[in-house]
Amino acid sequence: MESPSTSALTFAILGAGGRGGMFSSWLHDNVGPGSVVAVAEPDPARRARVAEAHGIPESGLYSDWRELLAQPRLADVLLITTMDRDHLDSSVVAMRAGYHMLLEKPMSTSLDECEEIDRVRRETGRIVSVCHSLRYHAVYTEVRRLLRSGVIGEIVSLDQLEGVEHIHQSHSFVRGNWGNESRSTFMLLAKSCHDLDIIADLIDLPCERVNSYGDLKWFRAENAPVGAPKFCVEGCPAEAKCPYYAPKVYGAENGWAHHAGLAGLPRPELLERLKTSPFGRCVFQTDNDVVDHQVVAMEFQGGVTATFTMTAFTPVCDRVLRIHGTKGYLEARVGKNTVELWEFWENNRHTRIDVPEISGTHGGADDQVMRALIDAVRLQDPSSVLTTTMDSLRTHAIAFAAERSRKTCRPVELVEPAFAVA
Repeated sequence: MESPSTSALTFAILGAGGRGGMFSSWLHDNVGPGSVVAVAEPDPARRARVAEAHGIPESGLYSDWRELLAQPRLADVLLITTMDRDHLDSSVVAMRAGYHMLLEKPMSTSLDECEEIDRVRRETGRIVSVCHSLRYHAVYTEVRRLLRSGVIGEIVSLDQLEGVEHIHQSHSFVRGNWGNESRSTFMLLAKSCHDLDIIADLIDLPCERVNSYGDLKWFRAENAPVGAPKFCVEGCPAEAKCPYYAPKVYGAENGWAHHAGLAGLPRPELLERLKTSPFGRCVFQTDNDVVDHQVVAMEFQGGVTATFTMTAFTPVCDRVLRIHGTKGYLEARVGKNTVELWEFWENNRHTRIDVPEISGTHGGADDQVMRALIDAVRLQDPSSVLTTTMDSLRTHAIAFAAERSRKTCRPVELVEPAFAVA
């Protein structure tokens, strides 16, 4: 195989679900059809979609990522978008086989495993981007620029709200793949590790201690409507009012049917599928156990404090950021692409910045993630990658410490540079 710097890059994908399928489409549109030369995906329909888009022959199609990685290196760059618990083994094998890599967040499901991924990355010298897309988002890029300019002075405190949105919570973290910790990982790591990452990036100081509280409040058996069946289509008495009634969620033109693999089905077939699909289950009667709300309090070097709130109970998916500085105050609404600034030493001068909206997933940030990785591999220079395994390891350590605090009801100290949790 030619050097990536002297030929067009080729890609292989492990996992062609929502994220893997999205990256396949991005590569088709931005690098070109045929840029993906191999795919591993257990679902035949998803595998076939990638194959059709890129003209992948049967020899490049695999039902298991292990089969793909058992072959001699097939591409320059590997995209790992498998389930979280497969990240360690697949990434270690891939790096040692010679692949540069995009690794979907979270890196892995334990701190030891994250440390091992970083160790192998340093050992092999591979270029690896961990997909913390918020670092590339235009709003956070503007916030970072303002902070580094010193316009609000030194950061005193920061708080960020992540509104997951209640239907999103019910789809992904109740009915879906990430609803049960034993199948995936805890909520803060699965959903919000990139929130902790962007908080640490903006403050740009070591985090020294964390405290966290949270629980599974609403999506529990005792909150099921009286007489609700295990599957919504079996005759739920609350179907008219329940926002989570499966035929309502997956029969609407809102994108959730696509994520559930139910898009485009005639109504009778949809109802039939919802009799057995995990997405047809009553949200109050599944095997979910991850939290639906959590608060993390962090103290950084120099006494800078930060809080993060993750909650399912919002009408839209959005993030709100507030930063209090010695010379000013900054507020950003990510969903509205706005940043507002008040300067204390300029008579509270108020400035509103409307950040240009960029098309694409995660507000165009996934596009920037891919472009940065491609540049890094082509130039053999990882400096364009904003979240290497080392960067991600540092902020993953905050997530693991916070979850330990939540479960033990005690503050947890963080120690650098070994990232050991005291």
